[in-house]
Amino acid sequence: MCIELSRLEVVELREVWPDEAQDFTPWLAKDANISLLGETLGMELELEKKEIGVGDFKADILCKNEEDSWVIIENQLEKTDHDHLGKILTYSAGLNAKTVIWIAKEFRDEHRAALDQLNEITNEDFSFFGVEIKLWQIANSKPAPRFEIVIKPNNWNPSQIPLNDWKTEFWTKLNEHFRETNLNYNIRIPGSKNTVHFGIGNPGVFSLEAVLSQKKKRIGIRLALKGGFSKAYFNLLNEQQENIEEEFGEKLEWEELPHLKTSIVALYKNDTDPQDKNDWKNQDYWIASKLTNFDKVFRERLLELEPTDWVQPEDEEDE
Repeated sequence: MCIELSRLEVVELREVWPDEAQDFTPWLAKDANISLLGETLGMELELEKKEIGVGDFKADILCKNEEDSWVIIENQLEKTDHDHLGKILTYSAGLNAKTVIWIAKEFRDEHRAALDQLNEITNEDFSFFGVEIKLWQIANSKPAPRFEIVIKPNNWNPSQIPLNDWKTEFWTKLNEHFRETNLNYNIRIPGSKNTVHFGIGNPGVFSLEAVLSQKKKRIGIRLALKGGFSKAYFNLLNEQQENIEEEFGEKLEWEELPHLKTSIVALYKNDTDPQDKNDWKNQDYWIASKLTNFDKVFRERLLELEPTDWVQPEDEEDE
């Protein structure tokens, strides 16, 4: 019996996404599509923000990877151009991003050469990827996206990226620890994530986070201050740093992150491998105790903060 076969046909990108900013970027920012891109690149990508401001410009997407470092994604539904090449360099510097992913319909030879040179002259901490996006269709089927890597770092080896499954198990075990010790915390969906969130006041403004980094060999707890008043909240807390750390009993890391609408106060446990299942019990106790301490030290303080109480100092040029 002879089975009639169909042919793959290319679908014009603009037929599905007429506008980069209004159509393609929101589509890519969805969890399933960011995951598809991450699978292609052999890395884990967790969305942080869309349309993130860098001076007078806006980067399309900001993510974090499994190393807990920033990743910039810049989109283009046409052939690559010099304007977008300049943007990725500006965004990488302005946001201190170690990984840059430039997605385009097609890469010109000169832009392939430019990314290849960037991968050649920067140290191994930096990675520049060129990725072409295609849409394929069989007969009258729905178009299917496909990412194709056309430029990659010299030392790129996706086989070295650890599998995700252990993270789901890690957070599930942590949930069990919360229940066994009668702590009022819960991870609603213990998935394959680097970060999980807990409430501490206004959820759109404040968040407690437990974080894992297998490559950096550390775990941590962070208080994230978000939104338009994040810098005011951060500086008001920073004015109390000595009292806060005395009450907490440990020195904390204060990360203002001036180019983002997020600031962080954190505590990390270094030299700790979150993939070491034999050490999970110790890590569970550490996360639970520090989470409790963050809640105790910061919750009431956050309720008392008034962002209008902080006056931004004038720049030295203006003084």
